Amino acid sequence: MSDDKRHDDDKRPEREDRWTEGPQLTPEQAREVRQAKSEKPAPPPESAEVLRERQRLAQQEMLDRWIGGVLTEQRRSRRWKLFFRFFFAALILASLATSFYSLFGAGTREPERQHLGVVTVRGVIDGESPASAERIIEGLNRAWDADNAAAVVLHIDSPGGSPVQSQRVYQEIMRLREEGGKPIIAVIEDVGASGAYYMAAAADEIIAAPASLVGSIGVIFASFGFEEAIDNLGIERRIYVSGENKGFLDPFSPVRPEEREFWQTVMDTTHGQFIEAVRQGRGDRLVEDERIFSGLIWSGQQAYELGLVDGIGSLDALSRELFGEVRLHDYTPRLDPFERLTRQFGRVAAEWMGVPSSRSPVRYQLP
Repeated sequence: MSDDKRHDDDKRPEREDRWTEGPQLTPEQAREVRQAKSEKPAPPPESAEVLRERQRLAQQEMLDRWIGGVLTEQRRSRRWKLFFRFFFAALILASLATSFYSLFGAGTREPERQHLGVVTVRGVIDGESPASAERIIEGLNRAWDADNAAAVVLHIDSPGGSPVQSQRVYQEIMRLREEGGKPIIAVIEDVGASGAYYMAAAADEIIAAPASLVGSIGVIFASFGFEEAIDNLGIERRIYVSGENKGFLDPFSPVRPEEREFWQTVMDTTHGQFIEAVRQGRGDRLVEDERIFSGLIWSGQQAYELGLVDGIGSLDALSRELFGEVRLHDYTPRLDPFERLTRQFGRVAAEWMGVPSSRSPVRYQLP
C-alpha cells in the first residue's frame, strides 16, 4: 500500500460501529490504546489497617450468618416440641374422653324393652387379650343384673386359649346358673373350640351354626428341639439351674424319658379337669362316645348329634324366636383404645424378641 493511501486512511474520520462498544478505531489508534492500558500503573497496595478492617467485616458477616442459622434451628426445634406436646396432649385427652364415654356414655344405658344381654368372646382367650376372664366375667355380671335382659348370651368365636382363664369363666357361669333367675345361653359363631367350649359347657344351653367348628376337648403343648441344630452350628448351650428338673422344658436340651413321662401326667391331669367340667356342665345330654374327648373337632351338625350342643341356629334367630325381632344389647366392657394400643405394641415387641406372650405353655386351644 502506498504512503499516500496510508495517510488518507489515518485521516479518515471515526465512525460508529454498532457491533462494538464505542467508535471504530484505526489500527494505529488501537495500538496506542493497548499500549496505554499496559502502561497503566497498578493500584497502590492496601494498608494493614484496611486489611484488618476487611477481615473484621468478613468475620462479622460469618458470625451473623451462624447466629441466624442457630436461631432458625432453635425456632424449628421449638415448633416441633410444641407440635409433639399438643399431639400427646390431644392423644391423652382423646383416651380420657373415650374411657369416660365407655364408663358413663350412652352405650352403657340399658334398653327399656326386653332383649338379649350379649357378652362377646372373640379371639384367643388369654389374660392379656380382649377375651380375658376379667372382661368376660364383668360383662356376664352386667347382663345378669340388667332387669330387661331376658337371657344372658355368651357369643363365642374363639379357638380357645388359657386353661386358667377358661376355668374362671366356667366357674362364674356355673355360679350364676345355680343362683337362677334367667337362662345363660352360649351361641357359637364360627369357632367354639377347646377353652371356648370349656366356657360354653357351663351354659344352660348351647346353640351353634351347622358349619361352625365345635369341640377339640383336649390339651396341647407345643415346642421345638434345637439341641442338634446348635451342635451343628458349633454353639455351646450354657444353662444353670437349682433343682435337677428345673430346665426340663428348655428347647435346647434333650428330653429324658422320665421328663417326658412326667410332663404327660401334667397334660393328662389338665385334660381330666376339662373332661370333668364338660360332663358336669352337659350332664346326660352327651352321647357315650369316647371320641368326644379325644381332641377331635366337629361341625355344628355333628356336635348336635353327639350332644355337644342343644340346637342349630344363630344369635339373630334366637332373638327372633324369643321376641319376634332382633333385640340385642352388648354388655361386654368396652376396650380403652390407648390400652389396646399399648397391649398390642407389647405383644408385638415380645414376639419380635422371642419372649413367650402366654403365661402358661399348656393350652386349651386349636393347634
